Amino acid sequence: MAILRVERLSKTFKDVNALDNVSFEFGKGVLSLLGPSGCGKTTLLRCIAGLEVPDAGSIYIDDKLQTSISEAVLIPPYSRELGFVFQNYALWPHMTVYKNVAFGLKLRKLPEKEIRRKVEAALDLVGLPNLGQRYPSQLSGGQQQRVALARSIVMEPRLILLDEPLSNLDAKLREEMRGELKKLIRKVGISALYVTHDQEEAFVISDSVIVMERGNILQYATPDEIYNRPADQFVASFIGRSVLVDGKMLKVEGDRCQVTVPEFNHATLVCHRPKNASAGDACKLVIRTGEVKLNSKKFDHPENVLEGSMASRDYRGGLTDHRIQVGSREIVVTSHKLCPMISIDDEGGKIFLYIDPSAISVIAEPKKSA
Repeated sequence: MAILRVERLSKTFKDVNALDNVSFEFGKGVLSLLGPSGCGKTTLLRCIAGLEVPDAGSIYIDDKLQTSISEAVLIPPYSRELGFVFQNYALWPHMTVYKNVAFGLKLRKLPEKEIRRKVEAALDLVGLPNLGQRYPSQLSGGQQQRVALARSIVMEPRLILLDEPLSNLDAKLREEMRGELKKLIRKVGISALYVTHDQEEAFVISDSVIVMERGNILQYATPDEIYNRPADQFVASFIGRSVLVDGKMLKVEGDRCQVTVPEFNHATLVCHRPKNASAGDACKLVIRTGEVKLNSKKFDHPENVLEGSMASRDYRGGLTDHRIQVGSREIVVTSHKLCPMISIDDEGGKIFLYIDPSAISVIAEPKKSA
């Protein structure tokens, strides 16, 4: 049974379609809404929470209708049995941590003894068992984020909504907290809808990811499928470090195809064949540069070896960006200091690249109708 079902949801702000006929279902685990600023992900989250009224469509939570414009149904936010963690945490500054977490329970008029038991359990769960009498201003950013999470968890919702909850933290703490957050959500055993513009964050935290752009869902799949088999040109360019080039299919055999790439001096690359593709079709190749091998000497591989020249190398501490000019395109390959995939003489010069077919995704372009 779907914990969340969205049907044909639309929302327009002036002349901008924030949501354009959006539909999806979500069962359990963690689902991330991923996309650039302005793609509609926060608007979608606020509509689900009841904080925004859509122009059309329906929303079901636990198979219970929460929003329906056609049926004039709009359940208020406090009656939707949802948890919500805002981007700025929205903690009451004049209340202690304990009172912040207990606030929703007091509105439900639970006995004081039960409130104390639930609050203490929630604070213990998020790793703040002894900070109940502190105020938000006395906490670090990471601790405030945990308090906001505890305030949602204590209400025992079936679904928790998180709107970029780590964006206010510094890079190191954000990296630590996303792993902790994933463990915590699974430990509590609730489902979560997570909004972020950070692909790495979405992949670490999520069981499934929805990639959005201009109010539309472009792909809904597991992180692995989105990374290895992007369904759309925008998804391919937005996800990970990659190079996107035009190609034309020369030959199709079984599950493989040969594609010529004009920008790579008309080199031919062997790739995995996309569905419904045939010889002569135009396509896009997505090359994941983190999987490209570099060598000063020519590879023994019979296929997918390109010749280029070292344009520059940028050192970034433990990482190095190798900028290789291949035909009219520059390919940036990032490696760790002792990466076995990189074997380059210090003097640079001529460089050979090997691109395994598994490092290439082919996106067939729609055939033009006659």
